[in-house]
Amino acid sequence: MSTGFFEVPVAINEPVKTYAPGTPERDEVLKAYKELYNSTVNVPLYIDGKKIETGKTSPMSPPHEHQHKLGAYQLAEKKHIEAAIAASLEARKKWSQMPWEHRAGIFLKAAELIQGPYRAKINAATMLAQSKNIYQAEIDSACELIDFLRFNVQYMSEIYADQPESTSSAWNRVEYRPLEGFVYAITPFNFTAIAGNLPASAALMGNTVVWKPSDSQVYSAQVIMEVFEEAGVPAGVINMVMGDPEMITDTILDSPDFAGIHFTGSTTVFKGIWAKIGANIHKYKTYPRIVGETGGKDFILAHPTANPQQVATAISRGAFEFQGQKCSAASRVYIPKSIWPKVKDLVLEDIKSFKMGSPEDMSNFITAVIHEASFDKLAKYIDQAKNDSDAEIIAGGNYDKSKGYFVEPTVILAKDPKYTTMTTELFGPVVTIYVYEDEKWSETLKLVDTTSEYALTGAVLAADRYAITEATQALQNAAGNFYINDKPTGAVVGQQPFGGARASGTNDKAGSALNLLRWVSPRLIKETFVPATDYRYPFLGE
Repeated sequence: MSTGFFEVPVAINEPVKTYAPGTPERDEVLKAYKELYNSTVNVPLYIDGKKIETGKTSPMSPPHEHQHKLGAYQLAEKKHIEAAIAASLEARKKWSQMPWEHRAGIFLKAAELIQGPYRAKINAATMLAQSKNIYQAEIDSACELIDFLRFNVQYMSEIYADQPESTSSAWNRVEYRPLEGFVYAITPFNFTAIAGNLPASAALMGNTVVWKPSDSQVYSAQVIMEVFEEAGVPAGVINMVMGDPEMITDTILDSPDFAGIHFTGSTTVFKGIWAKIGANIHKYKTYPRIVGETGGKDFILAHPTANPQQVATAISRGAFEFQGQKCSAASRVYIPKSIWPKVKDLVLEDIKSFKMGSPEDMSNFITAVIHEASFDKLAKYIDQAKNDSDAEIIAGGNYDKSKGYFVEPTVILAKDPKYTTMTTELFGPVVTIYVYEDEKWSETLKLVDTTSEYALTGAVLAADRYAITEATQALQNAAGNFYINDKPTGAVVGQQPFGGARASGTNDKAGSALNLLRWVSPRLIKETFVPATDYRYPFLGE
């Protein structure tokens, strides 16, 4: 039982280490990388605090060296998913009643474990199995995950402190109860931080979770589970399962106790899940919360007054960091004719300087795409652009999967603003540029707004404040995260709450209190001190 009003530590963003040559963090992460590379891991299912081996496994390999075997992960059968659901419901009985400050203490400890003893391991695991260079791993699996854990605790305390007005005759108070049932978390391959946050944020608010990480992120997901266990997350609160995604999802959505889904992944999959929830709606004890962040076809729009060097850097970073495998990555760009020659030269100069290879070599800016299916999809669109008369490849265009799934950073110049790579989400190091006539700025704003079904991120670069104002208004529904004179990537927890609308998701803003509010069901309690004893009101008098 709580015996005080508690203030949590003030959340601050975790500083990003440099990993410059000669720094201790560089030596430490390279040592961890080598140790993981030379070891073989068996990732079990985590159900009710037990590590389950099913006898059926799937192998894991680095995308940049796909012949090397890191180990394998266990595959669940339907009975294991049913056991995970049962474990979640049983754990909820105590977890939902645990005083909030103890839940906070667990996840604050998890943040400190990642900040300290697990930092090199979780970064190395992300580098190795998701092919992130050290900087991309550091800002993701270390700093962003730490930030999620710390800021979520602060947001939770602020939510609990938000109480209604009371009077001398009645005390009004709101309980922020966890949902009635369990939460299903589905996480993507591209951000270890998202993989940790989706189950943890729901659990922090008193819910129990069945978590299915991406098949391509299981390696670092196990490190997350190790952290949660050491931090003191009780058995059954977060259960991690892998296997056939359709079987897992169908089994979970068939449960009457399914109370919500926390999802990051493809738009098509999310729409399919939403449809199944709708078809099953009469089964559920409560209306499930549906929270999802899905695809993007994110834009950079330059005004004729934009600085060409700044535009070029926004393209080089926004389109090609982590091989363009960010849901926020710039993949369509609109450049005015007057500055295009200078922007083109600068972008081509940047790309020429990129080095590509294993993340173990820290001079490499570009590494491999995540798996063969992604590689093949990208190769198909690149080949199509080579043959189409209304498109021209001006940089890159080569690919090789003999050793790893390497796709050169590729720039396509499109004559048609609705060319296929201007409208289709590719999720790789491919950006398409359309050059517009300077005097068609306003028409281009309409083009940007109507070209894509998505509305996740976008950026406008300009020196003219009237142009910035016009773009901000015209594109108000085109991006949930809108950047002025910056690239459209790099949202920081506590600074830029992240999420988009349209086909990009429910815009519930990860990294903010808005997201945590989705995992509670408020209960208003009114306590009257001296109850009425007569039904009659004064207006009834003679």
